[in-house]
Amino acid sequence: MNPLPLAWTLLTVSLWTAGASQILLQEPIKVLYPKISTPENIDCNCNNSCDSVYWFRNTPNPNILQFLGKCNNAERVNYGPGVEKARFKLSKRGNTAFVLRIENVTEEDTGTYSCVLKAKSGTEVWKPGTVLWPGVTPPTSPPKTTLKPPVKPVCACHPKKNFAQDGCDYMVLWPLVGVTAGLALALIYTLHYFSRLPKKCRHHFQKMRQMP
Repeated sequence: MNPLPLAWTLLTVSLWTAGASQILLQEPIKVLYPKISTPENIDCNCNNSCDSVYWFRNTPNPNILQFLGKCNNAERVNYGPGVEKARFKLSKRGNTAFVLRIENVTEEDTGTYSCVLKAKSGTEVWKPGTVLWPGVTPPTSPPKTTLKPPVKPVCACHPKKNFAQDGCDYMVLWPLVGVTAGLALALIYTLHYFSRLPKKCRHHFQKMRQMP
């Protein structure tokens, strides 16, 4: 679908709503995919200061901008020329939005539907609109990727590798520390044992060591 250029759209709208300052809202365009022969609602949100709304449709083939109608707070509706009143319903929903309801949607209803809100002060707010694709299958969104939890690395020590770089140094260091500590304790115990022997016993042991 190739919508009309924005400047041309605003110019055409200004001819229908002349004599007021216009504001263009920077809102994302909605896309709807209604099924054929089903009803579809298009909302035009506003606040308590809204007095009326103008509805327009931009059709792709031929590429024209059509005035659908006007609806005020009292739900008084004025339709544009050639609009099917039985299928296009204009109404007000509370104080929050005007609604365009299309009954029995057909492929010919394909187009971009825009609304212009007119405030009591005379200011007009133009909204980008909603794109209608009747009978078209909506595109499927890509599947969501689930991040797997990080796996802790398993240390596979190798004698040729540098232990400090592999992170395996602690696996070799602690056994060496344990062996060293055991030898030190054995040495201390031996020295302590000989220091407590009587002098005669120590002399006897020395003579035994000197004998051939």
